[in-house]
Amino acid sequence: MTKNLVIVFVKNAIPGKVKTRLAKTIGNEAAFLVYKELVKITEKALKNLKIDKRIYFSNCVVETEWTNHNKYIQNGNNLGERMKNAFNDGFNDGYNRIILIGSDLPDISAKHIKKGFSILNKKDLVFGPAIDGGYYLIGMRNMHKMVFENKPWSQPNLLTKTLNQLTENNITFSNLDTLNDIDTFDDLKNSSFYKSNKLLQEKIKNSHD
Repeated sequence: MTKNLVIVFVKNAIPGKVKTRLAKTIGNEAAFLVYKELVKITEKALKNLKIDKRIYFSNCVVETEWTNHNKYIQNGNNLGERMKNAFNDGFNDGYNRIILIGSDLPDISAKHIKKGFSILNKKDLVFGPAIDGGYYLIGMRNMHKMVFENKPWSQPNLLTKTLNQLTENNITFSNLDTLNDIDTFDDLKNSSFYKSNKLLQEKIKNSHD
């Protein structure tokens, strides 16, 4: 066991249940294909990190996915509760620094996670801002429940409201590079992830025809 822990939140990959905003434009099957490709990128980012990892599925553990990882089920009525409970599990088990990421970022890499842990040597929290006003990464070295409570989840003022509250309470934080997640077809079309993936483009075209 290391003193650092990475938690990954993944959705059970079922057509019609993942990337629902994207699916409104390209269909459920194509959105499902996009999500599967994004999960592969997340797996690659974690592959060579010598850090303990826990995978939290949205509904049920899938034994054939994320093999050789510790796997759990997310617990809570909203995203904030689910993240809070996952962090609590980690701190209660003796970890000193914990970072949580999602599984749908085309530009996530090991360097973001490593830098996040480096920041936690000096700051109480670290965030990876997303272009839509949320965040793709959150890390803490002590539990701060306020981060997860009474927040406007999925709204463009999420990160701003969170950071303002931390500042008011003299809790230190720092931010990583801002990245874009894939929520809409415009997000997808404009991403280098999509432009460079000819096979995915073809699969989406075929599934959408």
